[in-house]
Amino acid sequence: MSGTDLVGVWRLVSFHDVDDTGRTSTGPLGEDPSGLLIYTEDGHVSVSMMRAEPGPTPGFMGYAGRWRREGDQVVHRIEVTPRPDWVGTEQVRAAEFAGDRLTLHAETAVHGRRQRRVLVWRRAQANSAT
Repeated sequence: MSGTDLVGVWRLVSFHDVDDTGRTSTGPLGEDPSGLLIYTEDGHVSVSMMRAEPGPTPGFMGYAGRWRREGDQVVHRIEVTPRPDWVGTEQVRAAEFAGDRLTLHAETAVHGRRQRRVLVWRRAQANSAT
């Protein structure tokens, strides 16, 4: 996978968590979230995701900044986000391609337990809402 494979606009297909036992659960944005992930050729990244339905957790997640490739990983250096604790941090994502799909894996803690976040994105078609 080269860095140019990432360049473009991606639409969120699914977002779920996997715990240390391998159990899968709904991600923080519910069953059917929507979102856009944009990688520019000059190294900028922007991601915006939201819930399709009201829920107990915040209904929007997003940030923008710079990106770079490191082997099979992509690193997002966050410059703008509503989360002050993320500003200036680097978020590392394992990246896999399969056809028009990009799967990003991230590690996080949920209620004190390690979780693997799995986000599946589909390359957006030009002049299309899908």
